[in-house]
This record gives sequence, structure tokens and C-alpha cells, in this order.
Amino acid sequence: MAFKALLAAKTDEKISTSVFEMNEQDLMPGDVTVAVDYSTVNYKDAIAISGRGEIIRQFPLIPGIDLAGTVEASSYPGIAVGDRVVANGWALSQTHHGGYAQRARLKGEWLVKIPAPFSTKDAMAIGTAGYTAMLSVLALEHGGLTPQRGDVLVTGANGGVGSIAIAILSDLGYRVVASTGRLDEAAYLRDLGAAEIIDRRTLSEPGAPISRERWAGAVDSVGSHTLVNVLAQTQYRGVVTACGLAQGVDLSGTVLPFILRNVTLAGIDSVNAPQEVRIEAWTRLARDLDLGKLARTTQVVGLAEVPDVVRRMFAGKVQGRTVVDVNA
Repeated sequence: MAFKALLAAKTDEKISTSVFEMNEQDLMPGDVTVAVDYSTVNYKDAIAISGRGEIIRQFPLIPGIDLAGTVEASSYPGIAVGDRVVANGWALSQTHHGGYAQRARLKGEWLVKIPAPFSTKDAMAIGTAGYTAMLSVLALEHGGLTPQRGDVLVTGANGGVGSIAIAILSDLGYRVVASTGRLDEAAYLRDLGAAEIIDRRTLSEPGAPISRERWAGAVDSVGSHTLVNVLAQTQYRGVVTACGLAQGVDLSGTVLPFILRNVTLAGIDSVNAPQEVRIEAWTRLARDLDLGKLARTTQVVGLAEVPDVVRRMFAGKVQGRTVVDVNA
């Protein structure tokens, strides 16, 4: 059976993408075949397609680190024909065909059943970004953070992780401070639940090793100087989660926030998280994420539009979440 896919190829160290018609025999090994409804464009997808990072490790390959759809065939225990499933991370878009296609074959252990009340479109409006945001919230809670402890900062607030983190945290009762470089979009962030907006430039340059205490916790998707400054301004026994590298992979700080204020820095890995952690995150998303707020973060594009979304993402012109309708 033929299906449509966005295929990435590499020639002379340059990656190009085009929509092709592929066949069943082009699918990779796996014990579950999924009719894909939607994928999404995450920052990692942008890095992969642009070649700014070595995400895709073999060519040609179908990119897309996420997918959601309905099971067409399965020999994996617990996953049955007709189940609505979501896949985030694992080897997708690295060594295994990803979500930018109308069909996928993958390992059943990579799949999570989509909980009610989410549709497959909702699952991709959440995607790795939203699932990572929930992993961050779980880490804050594991570190003992409660709304009564004080403000929670969210960096990269207009992005996918930031937007959904604000929505979740505000509905859980936290006072959220949003850091952004796009102050003209403050109304969007307040609509999601941000109580205060700050300019990212106040955090993005080298600063003091330890500064005035400002927030009880933080969700950081930026890294580099921003994360160092976030740590330096975190309150005693505060918790900071790190899940991204939009500014850089470096962390040129000191141990002072850790040994003087007992600050916890929790790393967030969404790619290889164990199944039980994924199920907990998706269960909590179903409970704690407002579908109305989710809809306000989301735009929908077709497969052929993905490269343009990537260009706009690097230009800082993409707000919230971009869902890819692979059948459009």
C-alpha cells in the first residue's frame, strides 16, 4: 500500500527534504503498524531537518520525533488493532523512520495509548514539547515544590515547552513568571496563565554567581547563561528543571546556588524515558492540561509546509505548537 512521506536526504553534507510516495516495503522493522494522523514540529525536529545538529544518523530517513494515529496491525502484547497511540522520541528521526508520514511501523514498547479526553490531534498539539513540560512539572513536584513556595519561572515561554508549562502550572495554582524575547506577545502568555512577563535579556548575559532570590522553581528550555542566571536567582531549596539548549549547551556557572541555597537542578530526558514515566506524564496531562488553552497554542500545517515552519522557528517567528496533518 502506497503512502505519502516527507523524506530527508543528504548530499555533500547538506540535508534536503521532499514529499515522496513510499510503499509498505519501505517501512522499518517493528511489531506495530500505525496509520498516522498527525505529527508535530519540535525544536529537535528543526535541528534535525536543518542539519544544525547530528540528529538524523542515517539517510534517507523520514524525520519527525513524534506521531499519533490508530493501530492497523500489532503482534505486541497490550497494543491492539484500533487502539489510538502516541510515540515520542526513542529512535524516531534518528535511526528509525519518524512521524512525517501517513504510515509507520515501530516497536510496541515505544507506544503509549492516548488517554481520554485527547484526540490524536490533541496528542500532537502536546507532542514531545508538552510531554516534556509535564515531565518538568513532575520533577518540580518530586523536589517538593508547591504553589505556596513561591513563583515559578518559565524560560523560552513562547515556545512549545514554555507555552504548555505555563498552562499546566497556572492551572495547578502556581504564580508563573514568563521569560520571553517577544514582549509584543505578552497577551498570549497571559492568556495561558502567566502572571508576570520579563524580558529574556535580563537572564541571557553572563551574571553574578549568586543573586537575589526571586523564584521557588523554574522550567528552563534555554540552557547556557540563561540557566546559570536562573539558578543564581532561585530561592533556598528551590527546584530548577533543564530540558533544552536554545541558547547553548554550555553551563558556565558555579556551585554556589547548590551549596549555599540547596538548589536542585533536575535534568529532563524525554527521548528514552521509561514506559512507566511516560504513562504517568500522559495520565497527568489528561488531568491537568486545559484543552481550551492547548487549542490556543496550536496551528496546523501539511507535510510540505514543515521546512518553512523550521525556517520560521529559527527566526523566532513560531508561537506555541505546530501540528502536522500528514494527510493534508
